Amino acid sequence: MALGAVAAFLVASGCTVGPKYRKPDVPALPAFKEPLPEGWKQAEPGDGKIPGKWWEMYNDPRLNALEEQVAISNQNVVAFEAQYREAKAPVRVARSALFPTETATPSITHSRVNIGSTSGGGANASRTVYSFPADVSWEADVWGSVRRSVNAASAQAQATAADLANATLSYQSELAQDYFLLHGVDGDIDLLRHTVQLYREYLKLAQDRFAAGVTSDLDVAQAESQLEAAEAQLINFGVARAQYEHAIAVLTGKPPAGLNIGAMVLKSAPPPVPVAVPSALLERRPDIAAQERLVAEANEQIGIAKAAFFPTVSLAASAGFQSSNFTTWLSWPSRLFSIGGSLAETVFDAGKRRATVAQFQAAYDATVAAYRQTVLTCFQQVEDALAAERILQEQSVPVDQSVKSAQRALDLSTAQYKAGTADYLTVITAQSTLLSAQRTQVDLLTTRLTASVQLVVSLGGGWDAALLPSTQDVRTGPLK
Repeated sequence: MALGAVAAFLVASGCTVGPKYRKPDVPALPAFKEPLPEGWKQAEPGDGKIPGKWWEMYNDPRLNALEEQVAISNQNVVAFEAQYREAKAPVRVARSALFPTETATPSITHSRVNIGSTSGGGANASRTVYSFPADVSWEADVWGSVRRSVNAASAQAQATAADLANATLSYQSELAQDYFLLHGVDGDIDLLRHTVQLYREYLKLAQDRFAAGVTSDLDVAQAESQLEAAEAQLINFGVARAQYEHAIAVLTGKPPAGLNIGAMVLKSAPPPVPVAVPSALLERRPDIAAQERLVAEANEQIGIAKAAFFPTVSLAASAGFQSSNFTTWLSWPSRLFSIGGSLAETVFDAGKRRATVAQFQAAYDATVAAYRQTVLTCFQQVEDALAAERILQEQSVPVDQSVKSAQRALDLSTAQYKAGTADYLTVITAQSTLLSAQRTQVDLLTTRLTASVQLVVSLGGGWDAALLPSTQDVRTGPLK
């Protein structure tokens, strides 16, 4: 009871030395610099959040099914999840120092001694001692060093949880971009298949006119060259498609042979993305949250270092039973106990503790700078993504018009060639112009969709700081 009373007094009178944590200040912006794309609206504070399953915005069931597998089967995500569980264990280790340590060391000792004269002629006697002591020791956290250690380990575990969320978002976005790039290749393949079929019709036209003696074999050779070049491009696209499909398989935790994705031509423009004010970004980016938690951890390390300037208070108690007779070993008359305390203070360490404090203060300043740089980089990524969305949307208008103009030019040159008022080189030029415009149109839609994914990721992908495990979760929740 005496030990408990002293412990209660020390806990009640204890204090925490060192700096109190405050989240570092960052630049406050009322809005992003880049204007929103045409047709988009600035999201209201209550509505400006991207849904957690952000990929469902694209209304593609096949993409939805693939994305669901990333958080479960992607081996890099599995590794980050294991690292989070690993980071929770040190919290329990640090927290255990808040409580007494109890040990029990039961023993049976048999000894034989000589109780005779010094010349060695005496008789021998044997003795057996039965002992069952229990020891309790406790170092009082008077200056808050242990509590700060728990806080530091908790912040590190939360940072690891944010790293897990950031990695999951990164691989989900990589899958979505690969998915759109793969179907962008499908669009190129579909375009070239139609182009090859069209070029075969033009080759037949040139051959018929050559057979009729209207034109020379030069027209046939040019038509054949145009057709063969298109066929070569068509074959080459198969390599890119296979690579994207293999990458998607690995992202979903499957070997490349375990996944086949059917061909599909992209047709829909990317959906509008909810864009809130910049301040909301601080709560919706897991990488910002991870860096902020590291700042909190660094702050606690300063307090731990400063606590070393103060004396440590330790309490110890021992109780148990001891007897030379087994039958009376655990009886009340065989009881024993002791209790005591100690105070320890480092008198001289040649500046070691001051240097340690300076070290952790410098480390704290470095993490604050890293946190602010992360925030600035996130602002930059959103601005870049918004600019890309807006500019690509504007670019789509003249590109669509150029396809229509190129088609009209081909129709006119074909009619003139059939009428004999234009040579086949004019037709080839119109064909090349149309194919180039059409490929630009296909690739632009692909780029817009991948840029849309990048914007979603830049805005946090539906994540929120409220999803971070609480300090209570990392301290007392299940380790698995």
